[in-house]
Amino acid sequence: MADEQALLNRPEQLDFKLVFDAMPGMCLVLDPGFRILAQNAEHARATLTSSKDVIGRGLFEVFPDNPDDSGAHGVSVVRQSLLTVLKTRASDVMPIIRYDVQPEMGKFQTRYWAIVNTPILGADGYVRWIINRADDVTALVEATADHSAIP
Repeated sequence: MADEQALLNRPEQLDFKLVFDAMPGMCLVLDPGFRILAQNAEHARATLTSSKDVIGRGLFEVFPDNPDDSGAHGVSVVRQSLLTVLKTRASDVMPIIRYDVQPEMGKFQTRYWAIVNTPILGADGYVRWIINRADDVTALVEATADHSAIP
């Protein structure tokens, strides 16, 4: 109990990287230009990437649309959500979308995602960072009888 109270009295002792990596769900921290600043462990695992390969790169450079799928539009849908967050300075909850992922040098794999983009505002009231939180709902979508309505 004394250790817990000491932590509450000294929040600078809280290891936010450790907390971020342990969070349930997949998370990225993006700058307002949609460059990846941080990736939690679950995001790396689910998207078949490593933090060392994605940090500092553009979101859509790292996660492009599947070039073998002429109907792929994950990039445009996610970009629109992020632009909405920048404009409104409020969270944007996206409908479930199809957005394939590609292991390094491998074939794209179909995945479905439930995504929420949440702004972190600076003292000036403008978006400083965006938390992109996603849940892989592929198993749920594939278990439904009709998933044709999901983009």
